[in-house]
Amino acid sequence: MKVYTTLLMQLIIWSGYTFIEWLSKYDQLHYKILMFFVFFYIAIILGNSIMKSVKKTFFITSVSLTLYCSFHLTMSVLS
Repeated sequence: MKVYTTLLMQLIIWSGYTFIEWLSKYDQLHYKILMFFVFFYIAIILGNSIMKSVKKTFFITSVSLTLYCSFHLTMSVLS
C-alpha cells in the first residue's frame, strides 16, 4: 500500500509541475530545468518519508516519472 500511495502522490507532484510549467511558458529554459529539479527533489523527499527506504524511493520515483513522461508525450501527440 505504501508503494501505491507514494506513486499516486508523486503523480500529483508531476501534475503540479505540468501546471506550473504551463503558467511559466515564457520563462527561459534554465529556469524550467531548475524548476524540474525542485519538483524532483520534492518527489524524492515525499517518497522517502512514506517508504523509509532510499533504494525503493528512487525506483518508485523513476517509475512515476516514466509514467508521467509517457502520458505527457502521448497527450501531446494526440492533440
